[in-house]
Amino acid sequence: MNGTMKDGNKPEPVYAAVFGSIMVVGLPLNAMSLWILLRRHSLKSTSAVFMVNLAISDLLLVISLPMRVYFYATGTWPLSSRACNVITMLLRNNLRSSAIFITFISMDRLLAVVYPLRSRHLRTSSNAWRAAVLIWVFVLVVNIPESVFFSSSSGHHTDSTCFKWNPHLYSSFVYFMCVVLFTLLAVNIVCTALVSWTLHKHLNESAKINNKVNVMLIFAMNLLMFTICFLPLNVGIAMRAADAIIPLTCLATVNCCLDPLLYYFSFDGFWKKKQDVDPARER
Repeated sequence: MNGTMKDGNKPEPVYAAVFGSIMVVGLPLNAMSLWILLRRHSLKSTSAVFMVNLAISDLLLVISLPMRVYFYATGTWPLSSRACNVITMLLRNNLRSSAIFITFISMDRLLAVVYPLRSRHLRTSSNAWRAAVLIWVFVLVVNIPESVFFSSSSGHHTDSTCFKWNPHLYSSFVYFMCVVLFTLLAVNIVCTALVSWTLHKHLNESAKINNKVNVMLIFAMNLLMFTICFLPLNVGIAMRAADAIIPLTCLATVNCCLDPLLYYFSFDGFWKKKQDVDPARER
């Protein structure tokens, strides 16, 4: 998921500006969102648990962007290969963890709308935290072999090739992630269809949905992020579209700026204090 400098160590100011803009927008949005979620919403809500972890994932990505800005602005990498490895993994981890957390948010909304009574024993904060831990473990386990391969290939890199894309190095990981992402996209599509059908037919009167537009906007945002941010980069790498890798990486990084919209649409009283928010409105 790395780009390649087209002309050796030639700076790429356009990409530096794009990553810089994403950093400027994403940092305050996610920091504020995390603060509001922790201070004004009970972590007993399954949605809040997944969104807190999603915000943490986005913040980890954002703090890695200054070095990408420096690299594309100057054409050089001032730190070690290990540091380059860490920065690369933060981006890849964000794309993976964000896609999974977003899917779990969709599944949680599905259970809340379609099966509100039968899913009560599943939609607990303890189960949500267990799922979050498993997601991070999965991401870290995938990191181990990938980091080893990346380190072995970057050991002889010069200071201008930190984010150079090797079309042969990650083929197995790219195909694996394409399968995972398409599977997650399919789950999101099914969840969207079932919730839309339920809201349209009014089949479940026990589900007190106060703002049906916001509910569907959550699913629309999830599908948008898959189709614009997550899939294009992985498909581009799988197809070895070298010239498109850097632009697609920029596009993928935009997900950290879009995620805060999920928090707003998910909670009718997102800006209200914890005690002022009716738990039923957080469905």
